[in-house]
Amino acid sequence: MVGETDLGRLLAGMSPVVRPGRYVFATLDGEVPGLEVLASVVEPEGRSVVISQTDAARLGLTHDFVAGWITLQVHSALSAIGLTAAVSNALAEAGISCNVVAGRHHDHLLVPFERLDEAIAALSALRA
Repeated sequence: MVGETDLGRLLAGMSPVVRPGRYVFATLDGEVPGLEVLASVVEPEGRSVVISQTDAARLGLTHDFVAGWITLQVHSALSAIGLTAAVSNALAEAGISCNVVAGRHHDHLLVPFERLDEAIAALSALRA
């Protein structure tokens, strides 16, 4: 199934849903058995991973940002133009930082945990 590319349809159908839990970014030097890595990217400084705050605490991994996770429940094409810009702009106007992780089917937003409800409200306003 091919993802949606029309910005209007993407915004109207994005249906933001909160993934329960608290999430953090940490850096790993190698694999950690039993660790559920939810997203990752390899950087010169090491492998940056998004994991649960609970796992980070259990493993003693340092982090400096605790996030709430929002998934946009619209199948966006990786070639779609404007969705990330529209979403990040709406959140920026509300003074909310946002880290975007694009999956093959959906876009995921990691926002400050304490501002999660405000982020959902800003995204809901954008949908309308």
